[in-house]
Amino acid sequence: MDKPTTVDRRKFLGALGVTVGGTGLAGAGLVAGPQLVKAAAEPPKGKIPDTPYRTGHMTFFTSPAAVLGEPSHKGHIMAAEEINAQGGLLGKRKIETITADEAAGTDANVKELRRMKLEGKIDLFTGVISSGNSPALGPVAEELGVLTILTDGCTDFLFDVADPNPKYVFRITNIQSADGITAAIGTAQTWPNVRKIAHIHPDYSYGRNASEHFTLAIERLLPGTQVVSESWPKLGTTDFTAHITKIMSSEPDLLYSSVWGGDYVAFYKQALRYGLFDKMKVATTLAMGVAPHAIGKDHPEGVLSGVHSNYYFTYPGGDRWPLNTSFVQRYYKRWNEYPNFQSEGAYVALYMLKTAIERANKLAGGWPEDEAIISQLEGLGMDTPSGYIYIRPDNHQGYKDAVTGFSKNLPNYPFATWDPDRVITIPIRNITAPANWPKPGKGHNESTAAADWIKKTWPKATTG
Repeated sequence: MDKPTTVDRRKFLGALGVTVGGTGLAGAGLVAGPQLVKAAAEPPKGKIPDTPYRTGHMTFFTSPAAVLGEPSHKGHIMAAEEINAQGGLLGKRKIETITADEAAGTDANVKELRRMKLEGKIDLFTGVISSGNSPALGPVAEELGVLTILTDGCTDFLFDVADPNPKYVFRITNIQSADGITAAIGTAQTWPNVRKIAHIHPDYSYGRNASEHFTLAIERLLPGTQVVSESWPKLGTTDFTAHITKIMSSEPDLLYSSVWGGDYVAFYKQALRYGLFDKMKVATTLAMGVAPHAIGKDHPEGVLSGVHSNYYFTYPGGDRWPLNTSFVQRYYKRWNEYPNFQSEGAYVALYMLKTAIERANKLAGGWPEDEAIISQLEGLGMDTPSGYIYIRPDNHQGYKDAVTGFSKNLPNYPFATWDPDRVITIPIRNITAPANWPKPGKGHNESTAAADWIKKTWPKATTG
């Protein structure tokens, strides 16, 4: 069916399934998939070895990115401790974890993955935050034949180009293109009168992708916008003064940012001194992606504060999603802090592995070979603290409904959080290319399948 070239904006946002408020439920089965799986109740079949199950978890332990990396490690460890308290995988195999600091750089990380497999004899590789690292690590994991569940490293490039026919590699974070598109939808929904837009992004693949997909989406949602300033600080920048003055001199209606981790904390604190937040709207992909306590009470309210489209610990809130309530309580009890989306992703990765192993054991008995585990990860759908996640069989990519929100200072937290009444959710199937869409170089020359899909299928919105 041919799409119209123009459509009323409100109808278009309605067609995308955009929900605003605290009553929606992120990820609640909105991705077409099989019935939810339940935890195995009966004992495992056959003989199960009691040798440890060795996992290598790579994330940032140093550098400004550690405010994302350390929560990833804590989520992984908490899941391993819970599973081990029940005897381990299939009740017999305790999880042991070795770690590596992703801050060592891409070449060193590739060498470390080889060492983990060949010398450390790992059974599973997990973690990875930077989208600059995952395209290098994915093909090496395939070559080594090591079962891999990436908890971030979200770039579309991984499965679009670097590892287009994955066997051993899976990823459970939302795909990177969803970040820019989600921020654009949040902007169009909230500030439809925006026309002049300034950009600030880290100068590597994540920032480039976030900028491109936001711009593609906003051109269709808010035709007539223009980019008045672009800034590309290097990852790890601590002084944003020159970028802030450049942004302010361009007098934008909106600043769009994908600066993340400790870089974002440094940016917002410096921007406060210049009154930046008083002079423009601000939309981000990752403002609230850090460990929640890393954001201060001084963070301005009303910023579109992204979490990589994935998860924020206050949502789903209350009693509407007990899986999240209990996860946050256990995490706080274990670590004396609240989880971020990295915590939740690393935690869920081990439970998805556990579920796949239990399903494979039911089919054949004994300890399942990797091929059997892979067959059960493909197409797996699960309830998780963030909602419902589904692993698409064709590209091993995890999908859950995109979520973002607005910063607010609430009395019950010593740091800025999300406004519970201003959470935006979008069904992920409505903002990602479908399974049969051509990949870059196979029918189109766009950077991602998502970019090509938007250009060919999204109409331009009219005011409405």
